[in-house]
Amino acid sequence: MDQFLAQIFYVIDRIPEGSITTYGEVARMAGFPGYARHVGKALSQLPEGSKLPWHRVVNSQGRISLKGDDLLRQKRKLTAEGIEVSQEGKIKLRQYRWNPEQE
Repeated sequence: MDQFLAQIFYVIDRIPEGSITTYGEVARMAGFPGYARHVGKALSQLPEGSKLPWHRVVNSQGRISLKGDDLLRQKRKLTAEGIEVSQEGKIKLRQYRWNPEQE
């Protein structure tokens, strides 16, 4: 695994249950500011059944970026953790955003 993937997966693995963050924040925390799209691409290539909490990462507007069944799967996972997700896949970032500095 290359250094980029190792660092972003490390950040994502730290997101606590019941919290979310954005692709851009993951990239920044991993030391790659401006690489939000690369984070999304890496997550889209995770194997089925991955233990990485990929579902805790959303876009900068607090929306699930996936469509169809994938959107529903991410929404179910977030709802199971107590995160409120609107019918359209929107989450209140102010309420659920992960702040690693408060850990």
